[in-house]
Amino acid sequence: MGMGRLDPERAAEILSAMGRVRVLVVGDLMLDEYVAGTVDRISPEAPVPVVRVEGERWAVGGAANVAANVTALGAACDVVGVVGDDGGGRRLTEALRQVGVRVEGVVVAGERPTTVKTRVLARSQQVVRFDRETDADVEGGIAEALIGAVAREAEQCDVILMEDYNKGVLTPRVIASVLSAAATHGVATVVDPKRLRFFDYAGATVFKPNSKELADALGEHLSPDDPEWMDATRRRLQCETLLLTLGEQGMALSTTGGRFFRVPAVARSVYDVSGAGDTVVAVTAVALAAGADEIEAAILANHAAALEVEKAGVATVSPREILDQTLSFYQMDDS
Repeated sequence: MGMGRLDPERAAEILSAMGRVRVLVVGDLMLDEYVAGTVDRISPEAPVPVVRVEGERWAVGGAANVAANVTALGAACDVVGVVGDDGGGRRLTEALRQVGVRVEGVVVAGERPTTVKTRVLARSQQVVRFDRETDADVEGGIAEALIGAVAREAEQCDVILMEDYNKGVLTPRVIASVLSAAATHGVATVVDPKRLRFFDYAGATVFKPNSKELADALGEHLSPDDPEWMDATRRRLQCETLLLTLGEQGMALSTTGGRFFRVPAVARSVYDVSGAGDTVVAVTAVALAAGADEIEAAILANHAAALEVEKAGVATVSPREILDQTLSFYQMDDS
């Protein structure tokens, strides 16, 4: 068991190799919409605030944000997912193109809306959020198109990342097609699961739940500091590496061959934890494809998450920032 040291030269080596990596992200694409304004009065029609809209902006969310995190690391990224034949879908694919993500694998489904989460903000406080989406499993021609896109894109990638938000893309059939394509091409798979399909990822290289997701799925209290419990849980999930993120308690990692590792959190003034999980999974996948082992990947992901939560909203981090953060952490550590 170790406590998370990564020699800065080794960190630099992994981070610089990230530019040669190609990642395939498969999962639920979302668009985050923010409508901002001011509230001066209560509506005469109902006891609700009246928001006078002053501006709106859009950001990529879900698997699309993971893809944006991948390109921010300097890696190439292809994405496979579904959007509707609507304004949200066009805005989402355009936003992905702008951050350098290849969208040839995005399937347009006329009968499904693009998942759009709209947050109405007044003086930075959220007044209400409304979601436009369907979470029904993809079927028929859409499922076939996704499976075809996975088979096509998997040929040229170095790692496949599955980002599940239970919005219908990662059905058992699609998951099986991804795991089989990964096996065919000998590439690692990294999974960011949600509650619904938790036990459908047997054979994944890295399975990365957070503590709430894992506790819900197992129906028991977690013992992340107990190597035997972590190993038993990893075997139950049938993955090679279980990477459990524990928020301000850092991470716990258990790999085949009985290696257990506890990564302590990097102390940070936390502004905003939204998006930290997306950063962790992106850095883990890209680092593995860049030649890191699971422990090195987890340590880098931990440093990246510490940077992400310091930024407002859902943000990305660059290899340069991660390297500076790693260096300053060890200088602090040694003093």
